[in-house]
Amino acid sequence: MKRQLNCFVRQKSKMKLLFASAEIYPYAKTGGLADVAQALPRALSTEIDVLSVMPLYNFIDRKKFHITSLHQPFRLRLSHETYFVSLYHGFNQGVETLFVYEPKLCAKKSPYGDEKGDYSDNDLRFGLFSKAIVMLAQIYSIDILHLNDWHTALAALWAREMAPELRTIFTIHNLAFQGIFPKTSMQRLGLGEDYFHSESMEYWGQINCMKAGIAYSDFITTVSPRYAIEILQPHFGCGLDGFLKAHQSKLYGILNGIDTQLFDPEHDPLLVANYSKDSLGDKRLNKHLLCQEQKLEHEEWALLIFIGRFTQQKGIDLIIQALPELLEMKLNLSIIGEGDLKIAKTLGAVAKKHNNFSIFFGYKESLSHQSYAAADFLLMPSSFEPCGLNQLISLRYGTMPIVHRVGGIYNTIRNLDDKDSNICGQGIMMKSFDSDALINAVKRALLHYQSSEYFENTTKNNMQCDVSFLKSAESYLERYRSVL
Repeated sequence: MKRQLNCFVRQKSKMKLLFASAEIYPYAKTGGLADVAQALPRALSTEIDVLSVMPLYNFIDRKKFHITSLHQPFRLRLSHETYFVSLYHGFNQGVETLFVYEPKLCAKKSPYGDEKGDYSDNDLRFGLFSKAIVMLAQIYSIDILHLNDWHTALAALWAREMAPELRTIFTIHNLAFQGIFPKTSMQRLGLGEDYFHSESMEYWGQINCMKAGIAYSDFITTVSPRYAIEILQPHFGCGLDGFLKAHQSKLYGILNGIDTQLFDPEHDPLLVANYSKDSLGDKRLNKHLLCQEQKLEHEEWALLIFIGRFTQQKGIDLIIQALPELLEMKLNLSIIGEGDLKIAKTLGAVAKKHNNFSIFFGYKESLSHQSYAAADFLLMPSSFEPCGLNQLISLRYGTMPIVHRVGGIYNTIRNLDDKDSNICGQGIMMKSFDSDALINAVKRALLHYQSSEYFENTTKNNMQCDVSFLKSAESYLERYRSVL
C-alpha cells in the first residue's frame, strides 16, 4: 500500500504537505474556496513541498488542463463495498495536483448539487474522497494533511485510525455548510457506533461531518481572525459554537489573501484595457466598454457592482429591498450572480424597466474580472463573511467596497473617516444590517465619488494594499511546524 508514485519527487529536507479541497480554480469553482485552494498552495510551495488533491469531476476538461492518468488505480473500502479509484495529475501554477476519479464521486454536473438541492449521496461521495485523501497521504509519505470544509472533514477521523503519525489541519471556510446526514450514513461509510456521540460526530440524532474535522484534527483554522471570534458566539456559530468552544485551544484565525498575479489589473489578460494606480484613465475605458455592453446609460455616473451568490448571507435581499430607491439615484448598477432562480427573475423584471440596471445570471470569470476593472464601487452587504475575497479583489482593482463590517471584512476594510486604524483598505461602512443602512452607505459613496481628487487618491491607496497570500502562508507554515 505505502508506495511512492512517480509523479512527485520529494525534496528530503522539506516538509511535505497534501492540500485537499473539493474544488480548486480553474478546474472547478463554486465560490471562494476554489480561489483559496489555488492561491494558498502556490504561496506555500516556495517553502515546502506541496501536493494538492481534488475530485476529477466529469465536467472538468482533461484535455484543456493537460490532466493525464497515472495508470495506478487503487481499491478503497467503505463498509462492505469496494470502490476502484483512479488517479490523474496535472500542474496548476507550478503546483502539482492529484485528481481522484471514482464514478459515484465524479459523475455529476456540479460539485455539490443542482437546482433541486444538494445531491442525496453527498455523504458517500465525499466519504469516498475523504478516505482516498488519507490513503494518498500514506502513499506519498505526507507530513501534514491540510483539509478544507466538511467535504474533506472525515479524513481527519480516518487519519487517526489509519495513519496516527499524520498531522492534520482543518480549515473552516464557511461554518454554515456542515455536511449533516442521517445516522444511517454511518453504516454506509463504515463508521463504528463509537463515533456516534456528542463529543464526536453526533448532532441532534444525525451525523455532522464538520464536527469530525473539528474533533479529530490537530488544529483548526478559520479564514480571518474576526471570524474565529464570531463563530464562538451563538449568532455566528451555526449550532456549533459550544462544540468549538470546547476545542478553542486549537482554533486560530488566519486571514485569507488572493493570488495577486491572477488578479492584477496591470497584466490581466481578461481586460480590454490594463491599468495601474498611475494610469486610472485606462480603468475608465473598461467602465465605458462595460456600460456599452450592458446598455447602461449615463456612464459618467458611478458604477456599482454586486458579484456573488443570490443568498441571504450575501445580502441580496437587502439589495432587492433597496432597489426602488437606489435606481432613483444617479448611479448604474450591475449584478452578477447565481443561485436562487426566483431572485434572478425578480431582478430581471426590474432590469427591463430601468436603463441604469443590468443583471447577468450565472458566473463567468472573464465578466467578473471586467466588472471589477470597470466599477467604481463594490456592493458587499453580507450578513456574515468568514473572510471575503471580493473586497480584496476590489482593492486590487481600485474599486471601493461598500460593506457590512463582519468577519474578514472587519480585518481588511476600514471606514473612510477612520484615521486611527492601521488597516490599509478603505471603504464605506453600513452602520447596521438593513436596507436603510445600505441606502445611506450608497449615498455616502456617491458624495465621495463627486469629490474626484479625494476619490482618486483613495483609489490609489487601495490599489497599493498588500492583499497577497504571503503573510497568510507564513502563518500557516508556523502552525504546520508547531505540530511536527
